[in-house]
Amino acid sequence: WCFSVRSPKELLLIEFSYLQLLYLLIGLMLLLLLFSAAAAENPLRFLSDVAQEVKGRGTIAWIDCGDTESRKVCKKMKADPNSKEKGVELLHYKDGVFHTEYNRAVTLKSVVAFLKDPEGAPLWEEDPEAKDVVHVDSEKEFRRLLKKEDRPLLMMFYAPWCGVCKRMMPSYQQAATELKGTYVLAGMNVHSTEFEKIKEDYNVRGYPTICYFEKGKFLFHYENYGATAKDIAEWLQNPQPPQPQAPETPWADEENAVYHLTDEDFDKFIKEHSSVLVMFHAPWCGHCKKMKPEYEMALSLFQSPGVLAAVDATVNKAVAERFHISGFPTLKYFQDGEEKYTLPQLRTKKKIVDWLQNPQAPPPPELAWEEKLTNVIHLAGEDFRESLKKKKHALVMFYAPWCPHCKNSIPHFTTAAELFKEDRKIAYAAVDCAKEQNHDLCKQEGVDGYPTFNYYNYGKFVEKYNGERGESGFATFMRTLRERDHERVGKKKDEL
Repeated sequence: WCFSVRSPKELLLIEFSYLQLLYLLIGLMLLLLLFSAAAAENPLRFLSDVAQEVKGRGTIAWIDCGDTESRKVCKKMKADPNSKEKGVELLHYKDGVFHTEYNRAVTLKSVVAFLKDPEGAPLWEEDPEAKDVVHVDSEKEFRRLLKKEDRPLLMMFYAPWCGVCKRMMPSYQQAATELKGTYVLAGMNVHSTEFEKIKEDYNVRGYPTICYFEKGKFLFHYENYGATAKDIAEWLQNPQPPQPQAPETPWADEENAVYHLTDEDFDKFIKEHSSVLVMFHAPWCGHCKKMKPEYEMALSLFQSPGVLAAVDATVNKAVAERFHISGFPTLKYFQDGEEKYTLPQLRTKKKIVDWLQNPQAPPPPELAWEEKLTNVIHLAGEDFRESLKKKKHALVMFYAPWCPHCKNSIPHFTTAAELFKEDRKIAYAAVDCAKEQNHDLCKQEGVDGYPTFNYYNYGKFVEKYNGERGESGFATFMRTLRERDHERVGKKKDEL
């Protein structure tokens, strides 16, 4: 559906009656483009292509903000196309209300992908760092690539939501740039059901699945999902099939002095021993594997009636559910048959031994960032936009409390906020994306990794901040904006 408006009256009629009714009744999505008449020719051709692709799923409309009467509509919608590249601004509406400003690549593929899934992650090819990855969109294109490409080819089959894929992509695209001309590194989103044949042919059972081809022939999989660009380059010089790994021996089957408890004997054991430290673990948990030797060594060093035990929470689910085990490893201390403490701080043999020699209540957990008195404004989904509308300049940090890079940035971000606490036009704000109430907000604001920093002007997204993540970087960014404001005021005074 594409509305091409020829007069202000027709525009107002569509804008305030038919489209509003259409949104409310059918709930179609609208990608609204606002631009000047001088810039209209190419965008309208582009609009027509997009409209064809999303027909039945989305609505496309345009408004000429250069027209006197239409300008009122643009002003009401707070659209400023003159500030945008080529005089074009794209806004997205859903179910009759503003959803988000479109700030991704203005290509047919990107806009169509956005309209089909407005809250999905941007396409991989939109990342400028991924320009040397060959991005494949269809099975036909994939088969053609295999047929024509003589160079060794590495193909990553991925899904846009896959965390392992996202972590590997920077290394993969760096390798693609460094090996350009000698090797081909490609990527293909095969999450859709239309690619079932490809997934069956190349045994894609999870994401990412990386396949190695020579002269169009599949040879084997590449399975180093934590690889650096250097690792990928070295492997391509001498590609080898993955080595079969011997099955891991369950911890309970190994020879060790740790008591391995089950759903059946847990209660009896806890009652029979006056002092028991229990480690709840999972076989696949990396932190558990790292802690296991520390736990065993602590047992050999500790001379006391107390005992150390372990529970595989993936097998003994009744016990794990009863004690609300949601993360691994989790250490709990039982005394005289009763649960007494949860001890997240015990991770090394020394800490375990020192604590067991003098069992005490664990230190209180550190206050969450939002519970501390700082000059950072903590926002949630329902008040995000309204709070930012009151600030001329706002730098927002989207984070997760468990994220190491976020933890490193928080003190610097907090200190920068302190520097501007007297300026009521400036805000440093934060959104905890780990909270369920903020999930939709973080998706809407284009957050696909932590931390993400977005700059807003009176509540309107302007750009992502990709500068230095120390106090100096955060402060310089805001100081530059304030200096520009002063220059503009000075120029206006001179003009007067």
